[in-house]
Amino acid sequence: MIKDADPRHRLSFCLCADDYALSPAVSRGILAGLDARRITAASVMTTRPSWPEAAKALQSYQTVADIGLHLNLTLGAPLSPMPRFAPAKTLPSVRAVISTASRRPLPEAELRTEIESQIEAFRASFGKLPDFVDGHQHVHVLPAIRPLLFDALGRFGLQNRIWLRDSGDRLFPLLKRGIEIKKAMAVAWLARGFAKEAAARGFFTNQGFSGFSSFRNRSYAADFTRYLIEPGRRHLVMCHPGYIDDELKALDPVTDSRPQELAFLLSPQFEACLHQRRLNLGRLKPV
Repeated sequence: MIKDADPRHRLSFCLCADDYALSPAVSRGILAGLDARRITAASVMTTRPSWPEAAKALQSYQTVADIGLHLNLTLGAPLSPMPRFAPAKTLPSVRAVISTASRRPLPEAELRTEIESQIEAFRASFGKLPDFVDGHQHVHVLPAIRPLLFDALGRFGLQNRIWLRDSGDRLFPLLKRGIEIKKAMAVAWLARGFAKEAAARGFFTNQGFSGFSSFRNRSYAADFTRYLIEPGRRHLVMCHPGYIDDELKALDPVTDSRPQELAFLLSPQFEACLHQRRLNLGRLKPV
């Protein structure tokens, strides 16, 4: 990043690339962002077949970025048997999870085992436990899921050692940014109380969150500029850079926007955006 003459007058924020190991092409794109030092956190999907091999490529970036678990309960196959939650061996949509949780209790034993299996799969392939945890489609903040996550992390002894993503933000910044307001507000509503509960269980969280996108054909550069409006004290911006392959096309509707995000992050325009707003990239650390 461009060095400022007086770095004391700059703020920093964490830029987290989601979905590492979703497909080999997505992983290659995130690695390109890490190589260029344009990403300061990457969250990985240990449920994906490419994770064990992709973990090897990620090893050398531990000193420049936080490497965390992207808890996945809504895409593809689970790692453990889930006869009630995923009877066809395919995880339900996030809408189905929310709908089911509103009507009856979710199968806690299955979810506990799956969450622990994904944490253990991270350690088995990466050689250490994650620096942080977030969730695919923000599933980790759901009121029915979060206590199970806290319990699982506690069993791995991760209290006061890692940070968790709070996917909510205050109403004023959401309105002022003006991007995907309904989506951002819906997630903030689902995430209400998450930071307080996480702190009570010994986990550090970000303060301020942005990066919501429609994933439609629009200027990512213009959107990114707005993500930096009214940043929190420990601001976190999520992004979804990557390349496209057939595996991604078969899994996820978010395709064309990924290389567009990556191209912007690798461009001089990205550096200029941060310099103009007196911002630096940084990592989130428990305090």
